[in-house]
Amino acid sequence: MANASELLTRAVEDVVPRKVAEDKLKSGKPLRLYWGIDPTGTKIHLGHSVPLRKMRAFQDAGHHVILLIGSFTAMIGDPTGRDELRQPLSAEDVRKNFETYIDQAKKILDMKKLEIRYNHEWLENLTLKEILGLTRNFTVQQMLHRDMFAKRMKEDAPISLTEFMYPLMVGYDSVMLDVDVELGGNDQLFNMLAGRTLQTGFGKRDKFVLTTKLIDGTDGRKMSKTYNNCVYLTDPPQEMYGRLLSMPDNLIPLYMECCTDIPMEEVKACGKALKDGKENPKILKMRLAREIVTMYHSKEAASHAEAEFENVFKNKGIPEDIQEFKAKKGMLLIDALAESKIVSSKSDARRLIEQGGIKIDDKPVTAMNAKAEKGIVRVGKRKFLKIV
Repeated sequence: MANASELLTRAVEDVVPRKVAEDKLKSGKPLRLYWGIDPTGTKIHLGHSVPLRKMRAFQDAGHHVILLIGSFTAMIGDPTGRDELRQPLSAEDVRKNFETYIDQAKKILDMKKLEIRYNHEWLENLTLKEILGLTRNFTVQQMLHRDMFAKRMKEDAPISLTEFMYPLMVGYDSVMLDVDVELGGNDQLFNMLAGRTLQTGFGKRDKFVLTTKLIDGTDGRKMSKTYNNCVYLTDPPQEMYGRLLSMPDNLIPLYMECCTDIPMEEVKACGKALKDGKENPKILKMRLAREIVTMYHSKEAASHAEAEFENVFKNKGIPEDIQEFKAKKGMLLIDALAESKIVSSKSDARRLIEQGGIKIDDKPVTAMNAKAEKGIVRVGKRKFLKIV
């Protein structure tokens, strides 16, 4: 259950301006708050869950919460954190991507207390005159101060005018929604402050910005599907549990704070015990993994996932429930793996073979043209496929 006293502290990186935030909360009036997400993929990961969980905390505290789908801005592409031009998406790409977002958000948000909006409602109708009016609120120098643009300038890499327009577009979302609060990851601070500037310029209410902490992926790098280091809300229990157990030890307290409801007193105690070497990191990871799997699946699923993990890794056993695949006569192993969807693609299967990450009946597969023979295929550390 969310703790109202932690609205401005738990999993929070910064609040700008803090006095505005404190005064608005002290007023006792329900606040209008939103978080915007560009549907550039089909799945929500634990990194996305941090602002979603903060939205739920505001819902539980009686505030009006809006989930904004960037149905227009996703076609532009957010330059935040990019050192090269992002490839634009088509309207059809965006539509397909956000179809699954709402179902996933239901795992965290109270849908009965949620307003859902799409920013194509107003952005696709802006006239050239109105767009030029937005640009008058900013200077080229302000835009160039952004770290990713400064980096590209130094490297003589291209910066498109479309990317310059992105903060104006998402800033205009604030104007149209007229909110008291905007949530976002710490990497979105520039974009959210652009919204505050525009909201003030249009004579709307004074907005404060709340940035949530960013959590790294299971390999210690930025959580991104590019690095295959994400824990997705739709991951099966065993996959979710195993991925969480593989994270670096130093991320345990951060995940506990940002991704669970474990009381902060316990989170701090775990962090201190970890730092002082008074607790086995694996015990803390197991506690964390059980908590998260329970949240997105069930307590029973978490217990089963833990038992499976112990069986496979501690006892070097094989999971009870293994996906079966009937291979056609003469079928290549890489084709069977791709068709069964145990790997994302044939190229992924080839990469794993090159790295020694695929075994049949515990024997490493080294040949790209290996046949899909009957047996138990182990893919990486946590995936198994029974070829029949």
